[in-house]
Amino acid sequence: MALISTHDKTFELQEGETLLEGLERTGHEVEYQCRSGYCGSCRVKILDGRVSYDDFPLAFVAPGEILPCCCRVNEDIKVDCRGRVSEPDLFDVGLFDERD
Repeated sequence: MALISTHDKTFELQEGETLLEGLERTGHEVEYQCRSGYCGSCRVKILDGRVSYDDFPLAFVAPGEILPCCCRVNEDIKVDCRGRVSEPDLFDVGLFDERD
């Protein structure tokens, strides 16, 4: 089985286990919704190695990203699953005045 390396752990993916399931089993907190490649919320960065997909996911996958819910890991890989950088709130229009 393939070895998966993250920023703090290296573990072996178990037989029949998805990358998302392996990350969860080893204590990594990865956001997810559909578990089948439709929503893209489990998106993580791949730093080394390659994955494949039986059916290409419907969610957009940028270069350097993978969907751990539905990718096939056939070789050792290194991923960054520490979460996305939060984006500014585009709808913050200052309706509420924060006072001490």
